Amino acid sequence: MNNFQHQHTAHCESGVMSTLLKSHGADLNEAMVFGLASALTFVYLPVIKVGGMPLISYRMPPKSIIKNVSKMLKVRLKLEKFSAPDKGKKALDEALSKQKLVGLQTSVFWLPYFPPEMRFHFNAHNLIVYGKEQNDYLISDPVFEMVQRCATEDLQRARFAKGALAAKGLMYYFQNQPDLTQIDLPSLTRKAIRKNAKQMLAPLFFVGVKGIRTVAKQIEKLATHPVEKYKRLYLGHIVRMQEEIGTGGAGFRYLYAYFLEQAADICLEPKFKQASEQMTEIGDMWRQFAGLCVKQCKKPSVEGFRETAGFLRMIADREEALWKSLYKKQQ
Repeated sequence: MNNFQHQHTAHCESGVMSTLLKSHGADLNEAMVFGLASALTFVYLPVIKVGGMPLISYRMPPKSIIKNVSKMLKVRLKLEKFSAPDKGKKALDEALSKQKLVGLQTSVFWLPYFPPEMRFHFNAHNLIVYGKEQNDYLISDPVFEMVQRCATEDLQRARFAKGALAAKGLMYYFQNQPDLTQIDLPSLTRKAIRKNAKQMLAPLFFVGVKGIRTVAKQIEKLATHPVEKYKRLYLGHIVRMQEEIGTGGAGFRYLYAYFLEQAADICLEPKFKQASEQMTEIGDMWRQFAGLCVKQCKKPSVEGFRETAGFLRMIADREEALWKSLYKKQQ
């Protein structure tokens, strides 16, 4: 597409959706996309393992941003998975021949333009294919500053990698032009904030504020765990899930803070601006928490585990107060 503009964003799925919307005339930045999708959360799932450790997530599951935003903005979205790689390649090439911007879910490990030290087996990385030249696909990957090229064979491996969250060649594109004049953006914004608050205040031990407190309890228990290596691995895993997978705990909070700042103008609600400032402070606390975890990995102590757990409980208290105020405001 001649008018295509690449965007460098903080997170792949919200970045891809923002780029697709802007390319179709709907000027919504990444933070607005993330916020409208009510994508912020905290989930602790000990039954699902990542590298032998419990899954900890700071955002809703893969594809939720894509589907939720499309539904809210009344955009018809074509999503396809494939039983065989050759069918996926044919469908992609046909869509490109029709001048479609195509979103793909891929594996980071098989994308050759990623530096070797950044490659790992994560099958839910989103990017856009905006064209093809000879054997190379033209890629707009939102986590890179510039557009990339990827050989057909490499992209096929990335699209059809096996394992957890296997994409099975998932591709998606808009079937109609989004029209922001046909939606009530202030109403949708308030609805999205209320939904996100409800998620974070869910009465389940593994979700939202209660999930944060559950992890704090697990950290406290590490003080008496007999295996030193396990303690370091557990804390290192928390930091990796928070700071390296996507934009993690602090990064997602900063993104949502920017959404709330925009919501204040869209909804003519000054208290959303105050909430934005509070969310930024909470993001800073998540960064401090990661630092405490790293410190414990290097020089563990019983008191250090208690301090780290106590700091995480402080974060939970701050988040609970903020989400309760946002939920109450939307009633």
